[in-house]
Amino acid sequence: MRPIKNIHGDKAPHWVGDGFYVKTLINHLDDNPHFNYSHTDPFLLFDYGKPTTFHPNPNYKTQPHGVGQHPHKGFETVTIAYEGEISHADSVGGQGIIQKGDVQWTTAGRGIMHEEFHSEAFGQRGGVFSMVQLWVNLPSAHKLTDPNYQSIKRADLPIVELIDSSNPDHQTTIGKAAIIAGVWQEITGAANTFTPINLWDIELHTAGATTLKVPNTHNTLLLVQEGELLVNGTSVSAGNLIQFDAPTQHRTDGQAQQTLATDNIELHYPATENGEQAPVKLLLLSGEPIGEPVAGYGPFVMNTQEELRQTFRDYQTGNFVK
Repeated sequence: MRPIKNIHGDKAPHWVGDGFYVKTLINHLDDNPHFNYSHTDPFLLFDYGKPTTFHPNPNYKTQPHGVGQHPHKGFETVTIAYEGEISHADSVGGQGIIQKGDVQWTTAGRGIMHEEFHSEAFGQRGGVFSMVQLWVNLPSAHKLTDPNYQSIKRADLPIVELIDSSNPDHQTTIGKAAIIAGVWQEITGAANTFTPINLWDIELHTAGATTLKVPNTHNTLLLVQEGELLVNGTSVSAGNLIQFDAPTQHRTDGQAQQTLATDNIELHYPATENGEQAPVKLLLLSGEPIGEPVAGYGPFVMNTQEELRQTFRDYQTGNFVK
C-alpha cells in the first residue's frame, strides 16, 4: 500500500468572491513546513467547496454571485460541479454553463481573462452549491500554449464499476468511478492532458472494500468529498485531502503510463448498524511530477522570476492576452 503522508483539512474556509465558499487544502505558495510542492507536483492548488446553501438571488441580473474578471497564465484549472451550476466566460470567446456532474478543464496557457458566476437558473432558484477546483501545472514547453477549453459532460465520462474485494465470490458492485482523465483498467478518461494524470470521481454506495491502483511514479492525493471511510486503515471524513507518500519510482525510460508498476490504496466502507448506507464520494488525483522550477504569484505560474516579472509587466501594460 502507498502510505499516507499527510491529511490536509484543518484550513478555515473562506469566500472566493461571493459565490464560492472553499477550503484551500493545498497551495504551492503555502509556507507551511508540512507542505512541499514537489510531493504534489503537478498539482498546484486544490479548493474544496463544501455543500453550501444559497437563497434565491433576486438581483441576479445586476449582482450575480461569483468572481468577476481575473487573469490566469501558465497552468490549467479543472472545475467539477457537484451541486449547482457555474456560468463562465473569458477573453478569447469561451463561455458556457458547468452543470451538476460536469467538468471544465481550462488551459490558460499564455494567458486569459476569466470570470465565473452562479448560472442564471441556479441564481434565481437557489439551493445547495458544491464544487472543487484544481490547478494543474503546465511543463515549460507548454507554458505559452494557446488557451483552450474541454467542456466534459457527465454523460460523456467512462464509468468503471467497483467490485467488493472483501467478498470476491459474490462479485458485489459497491460503487463506481467516472474516469475524467487517465487510465483505469484499460479504460481511458475523457480529458486530454499535457502530462500523465489520473482524475477519478468515485462513489461508494454499498458497504465493502475495494482497491485503487495508481502508478508508482505518480504523486497521489485523495479527496473525501462526502461521507466517511477507512483509507489504508485510517478513518477519514468529508472535507479532508489525503496526501500519500512520494512516489517509490521515477520514470526515466519513456514507458507508457499503463505499463508502470502500481501502488495500492485500500478503501473500506464499513456497514452501518441500521444497514442504511449514505454514499461516500471521493476524488482521486495522481500525476507524474513535472520536476521543473516554479515561480508563482497569485494567478500566474511560470518557471523563473524573470518570466513572472514579465507577466506582471504585460498585465499592467495591457499586453497580457494579445
